[in-house]
Amino acid sequence: MPTDLPPPQADNAELATMQKAVVKAIHEHWKLYLAEGVLLVALGVVAILIPPLATLAVTILFGWLFLISGVIGLVTTFWMRNAPGFWWALISAALAILAGGWMLAQPVAGALSLTLVLIAFFVIEGVASIFFALDHRREFSGQWGWMLASGIVDLVLAVMLLMGLPSTAVWALGLLVGINMVFGGVALIAMALHARKEAM
Repeated sequence: MPTDLPPPQADNAELATMQKAVVKAIHEHWKLYLAEGVLLVALGVVAILIPPLATLAVTILFGWLFLISGVIGLVTTFWMRNAPGFWWALISAALAILAGGWMLAQPVAGALSLTLVLIAFFVIEGVASIFFALDHRREFSGQWGWMLASGIVDLVLAVMLLMGLPSTAVWALGLLVGINMVFGGVALIAMALHARKEAM
C-alpha cells in the first residue's frame, strides 16, 4: 500500500544534519553562551539576596507587557472593526490596558495578584502531580514516589505562600525568579564550557 511518508533513513539524515548545525553554532559562539550564563547567575544571586527588588521588577515587567499588548490589541481591533468578534476583542484589549496600567501604578498590589496566580499554579500542579503519581503506582511504575513527593511539595509551597500573605507577595516572586535564573545560568555555563572543550 503506497504512502506519502518519507523513508526513516531520510528522517535520520535530516536530524543528524540539524544536530551538526546546532553543535557547530554552539562551538562558534560558546563565549556568548558563557557570558549570558554568568550574567544570569549574577542577576539570579541579586534576586535571591534582595527578593523584594526582583519582585518589583517582575511586576513592572508584567505591567508593561499587559499595557503594550493591550494597546496593540486595541489598534488592531479598530483596524479590523468589521471582523467578527469586534466587541470581545475590544473588551480583551481594554482589560489588558487596565491591568497593565494598574500594575505599573500599584506594583505592590500587582505583586500580590501575581503571587495569588503563583499559588493557584502550585495547587493545580501539585494536585495533577499527585494524581499522576497514583496512576503510575497502579501501573507498578518504579519512580512514582518522586512524582508524589513533587506534588506534595507544590501543595506545601502553595499553603506556605497563602498563609504568609500579604508579606509573601513581597519576596516570593523575586526569590523564585532568582532561583530560576541561577539554574538557567549554570546550565548555560556548563553548556558553553563543554562546547569550548569540544572545540579545542
